[in-house]
Amino acid sequence: MSEKIQAARGTFDVLPAEASARARIGAAAAAIFERAGYGRISTPIFEYTELFARGVGEGTDIVRKEMFTFTDQGGRELTLRPEATAPTVRAYLEHGMHREPQPVRLWCQGPFFRHERPQAGRFRQFEQIDAEAIGSDSPLVDAELIILLDELLRDLGVPGVGVRLSSLGTPASRAAYRDELREYLRGRESELAPEVRERIDENPLRAFDSKDEGTREVMATAPTMLERLDDADAEHLGVVRRLLERAGVSYELDGTLVRGLDYYTRTVFEFESDVLDAQARTIGAGGRYDELSRQLGGPDAPACGWAAGVDRILLALSEQPGRPGADVFVAAEAEQRERAFALVHELRGAGLRAEMDLAERSMKGQMKQADRVGARRTVILAADGAAVLRDMSSGEQSELDLARAAEVLSQ
Repeated sequence: MSEKIQAARGTFDVLPAEASARARIGAAAAAIFERAGYGRISTPIFEYTELFARGVGEGTDIVRKEMFTFTDQGGRELTLRPEATAPTVRAYLEHGMHREPQPVRLWCQGPFFRHERPQAGRFRQFEQIDAEAIGSDSPLVDAELIILLDELLRDLGVPGVGVRLSSLGTPASRAAYRDELREYLRGRESELAPEVRERIDENPLRAFDSKDEGTREVMATAPTMLERLDDADAEHLGVVRRLLERAGVSYELDGTLVRGLDYYTRTVFEFESDVLDAQARTIGAGGRYDELSRQLGGPDAPACGWAAGVDRILLALSEQPGRPGADVFVAAEAEQRERAFALVHELRGAGLRAEMDLAERSMKGQMKQADRVGARRTVILAADGAAVLRDMSSGEQSELDLARAAEVLSQ
């Protein structure tokens, strides 16, 4: 096939077989969020670029290297959304949700875009589930969100999941630490990767995320924010830890966890699966972002949230694409095809997944098609109008009263 009509590099087509696996993840998330009082929100695929520059941070890799940005016909600079938190807070402010009882709990699911090197579990277009609770600085919010993500991954059966937990303090308490870390990095600047040296002044904490071997050796003995928390920050983290322990959520305290976005404050966390390669091990992550609303021009609105990658979850599950099997397949001789068509619609109206042949196959071909669609049972309509019900697993057959077909097949 000509490259001109193939999917763009780093993007993908979701075919029907895989769509069912993705739908299962979305349905599990929707059920969990509904029980917890989270309402679904949908924000535009593209936003004004300024939203991400101000919200995510000019010094982040996302803004500097990974955003798909373009100028529209009206000269406006727009960006395909690389993450969900800034758009959600923008919607929260724009629609006056800060005047509602707080916190406002929201979730979404959809496509996001980053210009990254495509590899397993990492695409330029990817799907995420996102949860946000905006309008409260309580550590109970942090714990609730971590527990919800833990519940989702356990419900889905994701293997080898571990949780890393830390705190970045508040901007005020972090200021002195950032100065200390800058001094430490300058003392060993020659050992750092070039991109880390470039960001010592702008964002020294990002050195903890470097994959460069020399930088990692330097950071192994670097001071951490976790060791410099003030009393209020330490107490906030302490409450989160106690709530997680009471809920039975295991975690590892990790002072090197800093996250890749500038807006985080206090609690940060990552969920990883050890069945994935190191480059794609994180399947969900988030934290508290108490300053973001003000950075976007709104009132104080402390908040916390997370995003989970649907592609990473599927990779961890080693989900084999497969369409759900039909409850009933209706096979019919040529004289009975219109009758079969009416029966299929009757069965669908009764809530059954019902299919029939639409390609004029022979009866033998129709039975093969019933196997292909994974039908549990097949109704066979003979030329004389007789109806037989076949169990596709055992091969057992019995006569079927079509007047009671929906009732019998629903059992």
